[in-house]
Amino acid sequence: MHSLLSRANALFAFTLTVTGVLAFGLFLTTFIYEQNGTVKINSAKATVKHLTEFGAGKKKNDIGFFNFDLDADFEPLFNWNVKQLFLYLTAEYTTPRNKLNEVVLWDKIVLKGDNYKLKMRNAKTKYFFWDDGTGLKGNKNVTLYLTWNIIPNVGGLPNIPVDGAHRIVFPDQYASSA
Repeated sequence: MHSLLSRANALFAFTLTVTGVLAFGLFLTTFIYEQNGTVKINSAKATVKHLTEFGAGKKKNDIGFFNFDLDADFEPLFNWNVKQLFLYLTAEYTTPRNKLNEVVLWDKIVLKGDNYKLKMRNAKTKYFFWDDGTGLKGNKNVTLYLTWNIIPNVGGLPNIPVDGAHRIVFPDQYASSA
C-alpha cells in the first residue's frame, strides 16, 4: 500500500496544481476590467532658476518650479485583483543636448480601501525638476504625464500611461534666486 508520506505528497501536489490553475484563471479575468482612465492636470505659472549643482562638478543647471492641480477618480480601476496603485507624474521634454528627457516629479501610492478620488489643488512637486544644463529656460514643450502601475494580487504589473497630458511653458528669463 501507499505510505502516509506518499499520500501527503500526492495531496500536496494536487492542491498546488489546482491553486495554480485557479490563480491563472483569475488572472485572465482581470483583462475584462478597465485599466486606463482620464485625468485632468493643470499647472500654475512656471519659473526657472539657474543654480549650482551640489557635488564635485559645481556646474550650473536649470531647476524648474511650478504648482499643479490634479483631478482623478481611480475607483473604476479597483477590482478584486488590485492591491494598490502606484501613481507618478513625469515631465517629458527635448533639449538640444538630449533628444528625450523624462523626470519624475511626484508620486503616490493608493491602497485598496483608500479614497479613490484625488483632488489636489496648487500642489508642489515632490522631487526637484533639475535639468542637466540650460534646457528649461524658454522651453515651451514640457509635457506632464500621469502614469500608474497596477499592483495586482495575481498576475502581471501593467504600466499604464493616462490620457490627459498637460503642457507647461517655461519663461525666457531666469527668476531671481533671492
